[in-house]
Amino acid sequence: MIPFELPGDGPRSNSQRAQIDSAQSDSARNARETAIRLEATFLSEMLKSAGFGTQSSTFSSTKNEDHFASFQRDAIAEHMVRAGGIGLAEHFFNAMMEAKSHE
Repeated sequence: MIPFELPGDGPRSNSQRAQIDSAQSDSARNARETAIRLEATFLSEMLKSAGFGTQSSTFSSTKNEDHFASFQRDAIAEHMVRAGGIGLAEHFFNAMMEAKSHE
């Protein structure tokens, strides 16, 4: 990664460059995790819309089971994204990094 330098700042020490690189990598890491959570949330909602986890029996459609089904959908969506997902996380990440570079 190329350290960020403003024109006229002069040379930076290695420790200053390391701090800048660390801040940039933390920002990228946070953006990637946020993008992954966004895609997982999207997939969880799609699973819900598709009826995944709904109970067809009238004897088993309690509130507790609805909550469990939402946790199950969230966990499955998270695993789907970690396994490659549908590519939304990468688009979200690129958009966030592009917006950050324009600040």
